[in-house]
Amino acid sequence: MTRAVLSDGGLQYEVVEDWAKLPPELKLGEVTAVAVGKNDAVFACTRGEHPVIVFDSNGNVLRTFGHGVFKNPHGLHLGPDGTLYCTDNGDHTVRRCTPEGKVLLELGIPGEPAAFMSGQPFNCCTHTALSPQGDIYVADGYGNACIHKYTADGRLLKSWGRSGCRAGEFFLPHNLVCDEEGWVYVADRENHRVQVFDGEGRYETQWNNLHRPCALYKSPQGLFFVGELGPFLAPFLPFPNLGPRLTVLDAHGKLVACLSDGPAGVGPGRFIAPHGIAADSKGNLFVAEVSYTAWQWVFPNTPRPPVIPSLHKLRRLQ
Repeated sequence: MTRAVLSDGGLQYEVVEDWAKLPPELKLGEVTAVAVGKNDAVFACTRGEHPVIVFDSNGNVLRTFGHGVFKNPHGLHLGPDGTLYCTDNGDHTVRRCTPEGKVLLELGIPGEPAAFMSGQPFNCCTHTALSPQGDIYVADGYGNACIHKYTADGRLLKSWGRSGCRAGEFFLPHNLVCDEEGWVYVADRENHRVQVFDGEGRYETQWNNLHRPCALYKSPQGLFFVGELGPFLAPFLPFPNLGPRLTVLDAHGKLVACLSDGPAGVGPGRFIAPHGIAADSKGNLFVAEVSYTAWQWVFPNTPRPPVIPSLHKLRRLQ
């Protein structure tokens, strides 16, 4: 079998096919987010029968959790203490859980969204990030257009942002990360940019030349991995060089690499809708895709196959 390798900008990754070893009775389904914890355990946030599936580093299933808790899992973020921040845009909550699934903290009221575009938490929240001091930032993107900042124990400190396309405004703040100095990087998806703020929400700069940045991950080496979605509107589906792909930027937003093996599709090195990214201790990447949801837009005249790749492992070569 020919090895599929994604290579650009001095980065090389081998596509590992069939990494996840699922028992017959367990279906992976759509994977919305991914995180990597202790001993390189991989946590996959899914919209299937099992909301969170935990794999060991070899792809064997260790356990599942979240049954009866999550309505529509969307984001997954790992704290430095190993706890998980699980964002559910279906019931408008963020839950901090142990790696075994015990809920330690809940932000938001399940099933009770804030008013549409009110700026109040939450209306279809999307993802979380932690400051170096442990404050919790929540992107509130589908029914709001803002970022909320909480203390570690769940007290709301402030919110910022509104709907729009000017500096500090958002058109679907979809994902976010913090760096070691406390800067907040927000994937402002439908504005085709990443906006950068200080820890108090003051706008600093933005990174452009991105197409619908959806997933966002910062490596310990200071590289930013951006999952870009391709066109979803029918007239633009054949347009080349717009994604879906993984784009790598340095700490100043300068392009380092673009990683993909062609337009949207199924097969080693190709993506449909990269929605979450994480890396293990060896620098291997894991990419979660909402490929089931996106199929109808990306391939409108093609019946959706019963199984579509939704969790990829890319082994770091250099």
